[in-house]
Amino acid sequence: MSYEPTSKEAQGAIGVAAASLAQVATPADGVESETSSTRTPDLQSIIGSIVPRANDIKRSRRVFVNRNLRLDRMEFIGFDMDYTLAIYNQPRIETLSITCTLDKLVHQRGYPEEILNLDYDPSWAIRGLVIDRQNGNIFKMDRYGHAGRVYHGRHKLSKEEKRKLYQTQRIRLSSPRYAWIDTLFALPEAVMFARIVDYLDENPRAPTWPGRPRYARLWKDIRESIDEAHRDESMKRVIKANLDEFLERDSDLAATLHKLRSAGKRLFLLTNSYWDYTDKVMAWLLDGQLPTYPSWRSYFDVIIVGGQKPSFFTERHPFVELDEQGQEKRQLTGPFQRGRIYQGGNASDLETFMGATGDRILYIGDHIYGDMLRAKKSSVWRTAMIIQELEGELTLAEAMSAQLRRIEELEKRRNRAEAELAYFQLVLHSLQRIENSPPEPGPAPAPGIIEKAKQESLQRLDQLRTTLREIGGEVESLEREVDRAFNPWWGALFKQGVENSRFGEQVEDYACVYTSRVSNLLAYSPLYYFRSPRDHMPHEL
Repeated sequence: MSYEPTSKEAQGAIGVAAASLAQVATPADGVESETSSTRTPDLQSIIGSIVPRANDIKRSRRVFVNRNLRLDRMEFIGFDMDYTLAIYNQPRIETLSITCTLDKLVHQRGYPEEILNLDYDPSWAIRGLVIDRQNGNIFKMDRYGHAGRVYHGRHKLSKEEKRKLYQTQRIRLSSPRYAWIDTLFALPEAVMFARIVDYLDENPRAPTWPGRPRYARLWKDIRESIDEAHRDESMKRVIKANLDEFLERDSDLAATLHKLRSAGKRLFLLTNSYWDYTDKVMAWLLDGQLPTYPSWRSYFDVIIVGGQKPSFFTERHPFVELDEQGQEKRQLTGPFQRGRIYQGGNASDLETFMGATGDRILYIGDHIYGDMLRAKKSSVWRTAMIIQELEGELTLAEAMSAQLRRIEELEKRRNRAEAELAYFQLVLHSLQRIENSPPEPGPAPAPGIIEKAKQESLQRLDQLRTTLREIGGEVESLEREVDRAFNPWWGALFKQGVENSRFGEQVEDYACVYTSRVSNLLAYSPLYYFRSPRDHMPHEL
């Protein structure tokens, strides 16, 4: 990989290099010229001290590639706001979300006040979980749609219970029975659902709903209450009044946007949040960060709020121009004007009004369905996914690297031992068949040789079974240790057992590239060619 310095650093490097070369080229009168190696610093060492190499970028801050992406061909770069440009303090935002939702459940839907005092652990849930509304269960799937860990409430189901529920028929996430937790905003829903399921089971006299499955009704009430908390400003009112507590300022964000603009990219903001909230958050993030930008709006050529993704990509809502107070002025019928605010709209008109072709647009967001999947399936936009948890996952993977390497080593040993076990089982079976068959014409085996071979085979089989038990026990212990490090209930975000998780598979399918934050692009040239690793099928490895 190669990287480009910031413009200020580049000018400094060029200046130093030019001065050094000029000294060599034009020595002072009467003074014999010296070689560059003795007279001036080596140009390569000068550049190398300024331009970072791939290995100099922390792994947790790199951009990872699923499909080739030439940044030099991207003329338009769009950004979501929440969890993309705006990184939230996750524990605080989840605590606020839980508080607002519980308040609505109790005071608007008649839930018992006892649920206000239950313990809700925000760290319990991760993205990529599936809610079974019918049975009050939550599970994590691998890439093939098989349920791995399954909890009823917060109690883990046995293998037999899991098999009866989820391994005798195909799980179809499109069924209304299931709900998919794919955003960070949705994590509190899973936390509350699991805890209140336990409460209902432990308190059979707690309110139920005649004629309806209580678990399904519980999920519906949680979903509607949390939507109301967003819609009626219950949450956003608190966040706007305490931005320092709920948002994390990224000191490199402004420089990243500036670098992209300086390279000739046209930037646009496309968020589902409405104008009042967007203006407050973006001003907190960017105002006053760089002297050449009088306000956050100066960074963007087009600003679109209330985008209503994912329907932005699938329907034809019109664009409406807003005034400075967020009130509707007129419906847009022509090109966008820089500095103005637009609401709603659709992907097709956006391309038309910006004069853009879809394959020249890179959209950066955090939402698998609303940002990545719909952009991919309904347009030819290129996609970059922001996965806030990635930094923590990579840090933990590095900390657990010895255990992960040991697991791989043990799995290779287990494969060899299982192959050898199968071989000796076949040998034993063949010896028993020879022993029990009528003698064949020709020289007879030496007396006792078949019995000796059988005993040796049985002894080797016993050794192999012992080895496999020991390997299995060590692998299980190491996997528990690794899982506890990532998440005690669900393990690593991108893995389920030995397979990628369903969430990991969707990142791979719908995000051309992915990284932990927008500002990670600062280390890369705007001309950079992100190349994906070569795919291999198992027979090619």
